Amino acid sequence: MLCPYTMLRRTGYMTLHHLRYIDAGGTGIMAEEAKPNEMQRETEEPVAPAAGEETPTAAAPEVDEKESLRQALEKAQAEAKDYLDQLLRSRADYANYKRRVEQEKQELIRYGNANLIAQLLPVLDDFERAFLTVPSGLDKLTWVEGIALVHRKLQLILEKEGLKPIQANGQKFNPMEHEAIAYEERTDVEDGTILAEVQRGYKLGERVLRPTLVRVAKQVTEAAPAAEEQAGAETPSEGPAVEGKQE
Repeated sequence: MLCPYTMLRRTGYMTLHHLRYIDAGGTGIMAEEAKPNEMQRETEEPVAPAAGEETPTAAAPEVDEKESLRQALEKAQAEAKDYLDQLLRSRADYANYKRRVEQEKQELIRYGNANLIAQLLPVLDDFERAFLTVPSGLDKLTWVEGIALVHRKLQLILEKEGLKPIQANGQKFNPMEHEAIAYEERTDVEDGTILAEVQRGYKLGERVLRPTLVRVAKQVTEAAPAAEEQAGAETPSEGPAVEGKQE
């Protein structure tokens, strides 16, 4: 059986009263045509989740992306810090290397002639010994003064290169600068005091080129007098024994 709306459309006779009837009755075309539209809207509208049901959100991928970016940033910062530390260490090592090379260069320049100067020290010793043995009446002669002038020029040249004598007389014995060849027991000076200089020593800058040969004072120990007294006490006891044998 056809609906009234269909029949009226076939006959071509439809009035305003018919339209109101069809719309009010709910059985007309407007209600029927409205249903597909309502169903379409229902399919398009998202279904509300039930209470307590978790719905998937689009924020999860964003959180994962942020976490990966944060990890990548931390890794890059750690690598940058490591590279910076390596750079600073390399610069410090290079600065120390340059300083060490410069010091070695200066020492090479300063001590480059050390062997030659050391070979000239015996010449200075011979000059000093010669002047010590010059008689008092000949020290004013021209040729003696000329030899003294040559000696002085040699000293000035060596002093210009950094050579300087090591002080010894009256000083405390220093094994880094002095070499003891004899010890003398003395009570008037402190133990370890240098009594006399046998051969002069020299330093080239702060480096000992030749130590000074010296004689050093040594305090008398108390054990020596006690041993002498004991030996003196034992000597008289031998006399009567000898006399008894003679009788």
